[in-house]
Amino acid sequence: MGTTVSIELGEDRPDHELRRLVADVCDWLHEVDARFSTYKADSEVSRFGRGELRLEDASADLRHVLDACADLWRDTDGYFDTYASGPLDPSGYVKGWSVEVAAARLLAAGSHDHYINAGGDIRMRGNHPDGGPWRVGIRHPWEADKVSWVLALHDGAVATSGTYERGDHIFNPRTGRPAQGLRSVTVVGPDLSVADAYATAALAMGESGIAWLAKRAADGYDSAVVTDDGRAFSSANLPAAV
Repeated sequence: MGTTVSIELGEDRPDHELRRLVADVCDWLHEVDARFSTYKADSEVSRFGRGELRLEDASADLRHVLDACADLWRDTDGYFDTYASGPLDPSGYVKGWSVEVAAARLLAAGSHDHYINAGGDIRMRGNHPDGGPWRVGIRHPWEADKVSWVLALHDGAVATSGTYERGDHIFNPRTGRPAQGLRSVTVVGPDLSVADAYATAALAMGESGIAWLAKRAADGYDSAVVTDDGRAFSSANLPAAV
């Protein structure tokens, strides 16, 4: 998926059990990468995008992702668009979804305290190994050694989209041009796949994304935004550490 993934398990369990849990997560994420990588010509999503694979012959995972992206396209008034940059690219959903599934697999295997970070998209449960909530620093969009917010969560997801690391990689589907107006968008909520898609959509919207995000708080998705000119906004219930 073009990024690194870190996994932290908080339970005091035998080493071989912890290694088995981590290996299961890694196997799943490698499976997702093989199926959904837009960089691999033989991936399932690449073959489907070229018309070489019929929808009825696709895997259950690909059909789920396409259905979820279609729902998000409607929910975001078309700003979450898997074709915004041209060819099919559901990466804005897949990364968050894959980590959400990985966290669910850990929970099903008995891990109640864990933290998975995939390039800034994070899912955590339970307690930090030192006790208390997991703390997440949201990187300052101009100064890499500083943070704009520090969040504290026991159970939730944090997704951040921005232009400060990868440049113009998110496009406004209305104009076909790189998104402008927002430098960094962080969304916090119960499901990482949705939080990740909302952060991407809001960045694509530009400054109108601030008001759009404010309405998502009623569904449990809070946000923190930095504009291109350095203004900062956050929703009232953002779980910022005191």
